[in-house]
Amino acid sequence: MTDQNKGFGLLFEMGCGKTLTAIAVAGAAYKMGKVRRLLIVAPTSVCAVWPKEFQDYAAFPYTIRTLLGEKGKRLKDLGDLVNFPYPHLKVAVINYESTWRDGIFEALVDFNADMIIADESQRIKTHDSEQSKAMHQLGDKARYKMILSGTPVQNEAVDIFSQYRFLDPTIYGYNFYAFRNRYAVMGGFNRKQIVKYRDLDQLIQKEHSIAYRVTKEEALDLPEQTFENRYITLSPKERNIYNHLKRDGFTELTDSGTITATTVLTKLLRLQQFTGGFLVEDEAAQPKQVSTGKLDALADILQDYVIESKKKLVIFARFLAEVHAIEALCGKMLNKHGMKAVAIYGEIKKEDRGAIVQQFQTDPKTTVFIGQIDTAGTGITLTAADTCVYYSVNFNYAAYSQSLSRIHRIGQRHPCTYIHLVVEKSVDTDILKSLSKKEDLAKAVVDDWRQFFTE
Repeated sequence: MTDQNKGFGLLFEMGCGKTLTAIAVAGAAYKMGKVRRLLIVAPTSVCAVWPKEFQDYAAFPYTIRTLLGEKGKRLKDLGDLVNFPYPHLKVAVINYESTWRDGIFEALVDFNADMIIADESQRIKTHDSEQSKAMHQLGDKARYKMILSGTPVQNEAVDIFSQYRFLDPTIYGYNFYAFRNRYAVMGGFNRKQIVKYRDLDQLIQKEHSIAYRVTKEEALDLPEQTFENRYITLSPKERNIYNHLKRDGFTELTDSGTITATTVLTKLLRLQQFTGGFLVEDEAAQPKQVSTGKLDALADILQDYVIESKKKLVIFARFLAEVHAIEALCGKMLNKHGMKAVAIYGEIKKEDRGAIVQQFQTDPKTTVFIGQIDTAGTGITLTAADTCVYYSVNFNYAAYSQSLSRIHRIGQRHPCTYIHLVVEKSVDTDILKSLSKKEDLAKAVVDDWRQFFTE
């Protein structure tokens, strides 16, 4: 930490500990007196992960604010952080899409971060996008910078330029076109297409001169199974609806006289449907989609993992409405890249399911498998993927445990990563807490049912 305005890249694949390492570096810099203000920029769905990672791993005093929501709230939270009176590391976390917005960008400049961490830095691979230009300007002012990415170079080798323009412009320079002319050969219509590259060995050598690369295969001590949570924050309006549903559930259970596991689970089911984005109104034939928080988080994962990294992905969800919403999202995102998704849920005939699994396992263009967890969580092999997203889970530990084994079984050659999409302060956290104890939620709800509706 002796050089000013320098950066370093942690090019770790998913599950290899780049967040933990980044926190350790920031903490060491804080203890050395080099860094007092830290700005973390991440995809929206990842922003809420950082406070929890700091809570788990930071062995130094810190104060953290996640700058999400309305503009006024973001500015107030940032102001509160600046005015925090104690000598802590002051950490601001914000999503990429907000960095260049009017008023926000100026506030981030005034925040004057000593260090900036660009998490999933491939989000600024396009050199002339608004968020990339904002990050370049913020990076030019910061003393220390880090990029975190498992896939910094995705579609084209030129993807690396913008990320390193932020990280350390002395590596590849300030001008994208000079960089492109150095390493790319142009051709096609009006010579505007990259037809091949030259001197890639030098490009990679320069890239790695200020970066450290870790893959799952190289991390021999990596656990075979890694679990990660992506947190979703409800909007104030959505939180009000959720709290209303909780109060209604509490009142109905209190007035019912007799409390059974079935009656409690029915109320929890409605809360869980809401965290997945759907509201089941009284006497309605179909659930109504009321929010897209989890779908937006899933879109981030699809973009980074499937579209950019060209890897296969398994997605489990509990409710049929969720499965169909995920199918629609995959169709919208994948089709234009020549990719497709397949799905198995209750309405799919049993005799057709084997061919669907085989297609996912063998067809390179079939990159996503969507499974309704009660239907597709047992008895099939999905080892073409080593990462699984849980959009939602059911209350049964045995069913959940079985679903984990769809990718973690004979034939799997890579460590497995599981990502849970979790709405903060909701039934989602209660369910995961029970599953982490290897318990069925149904066994705990009768005696402790009030905690699910009053906390």
